[in-house]
Amino acid sequence: MDLNKNFIKMKRPCAEGFRWFLKHHASGADYQPLLDALVADGRADDACWLLSQFGPSDAVLEVEAIDADALVFAGALEVRGNIEVGTILKTGRGIRAGGGIRAGGSIAAGEDIRVAGGIQSVGSLDAGGSVDARWGIHVLGDLRAGGNLRAGWDIACGGKLVLEGECCAGHEIVLGGAAHARKGLRAGGGITGQDSIHAGQGIESGASVACGGHLEAAWGIKAGAAITAQAAIRAGESIQAGEEIRAGESYGVYAGLAVRQECWEASGQVRASSRPERLFSGYWVVEERRHG
Repeated sequence: MDLNKNFIKMKRPCAEGFRWFLKHHASGADYQPLLDALVADGRADDACWLLSQFGPSDAVLEVEAIDADALVFAGALEVRGNIEVGTILKTGRGIRAGGGIRAGGSIAAGEDIRVAGGIQSVGSLDAGGSVDARWGIHVLGDLRAGGNLRAGWDIACGGKLVLEGECCAGHEIVLGGAAHARKGLRAGGGITGQDSIHAGQGIESGASVACGGHLEAAWGIKAGAAITAQAAIRAGESIQAGEEIRAGESYGVYAGLAVRQECWEASGQVRASSRPERLFSGYWVVEERRHG
């Protein structure tokens, strides 16, 4: 793709960026070489803007490893080892790595991100498709994925979490901001959120679920230990905890919201070590104690 000054001007670039283009590439430039030139001149943000305006290419970059200050590539990235960038990593299509990804800034891909190691980002992570890491996924900023988010180890997100698919971790899920998953959340360990958590399907934890806001699941909520929230706890079907179920002060616990009341005994059960205070809907199951 040949980008000339008239083509660039149609996209209404910033004045400083357009002056840079006229100074260095007044006669025009090919797409990827122009992205590379911007990054090399310390203008990675301008390269990201250019990619957002002209979209992905079908190019594939295959390398052994990447160690750079920044990388903006319009196509797909296939790396046999690790990817390390000091600031920005952005691609128009997917990212594959036989090792892990470490970024001192943000990570963004137009399609899936799949790595055999872990993912660490000091900024945000944004993927047009799914994100899959055999190790952990640690992101200090917001995390968005157009598909599923899966990690063999922990998932930690310091900002907002927005997923079009499910969130699944082999161990713990730790969330610093509000979380919304169109499908479910599942963790082998605990699920901890500092803000509200909403799942379009179910929530399942091998340990406890602790939420700093509203805890909501369109299906059921199940935890091996306690289920607690600073606001309301709402489930379309059953709520089951190995220990207590406790909503925030002056808030209630609601089960069976997606089923008819006469079906609560089968599909709107509430099970815990003790009956929750302010249980406003659902069928409380009294567990029979066994005597030796």
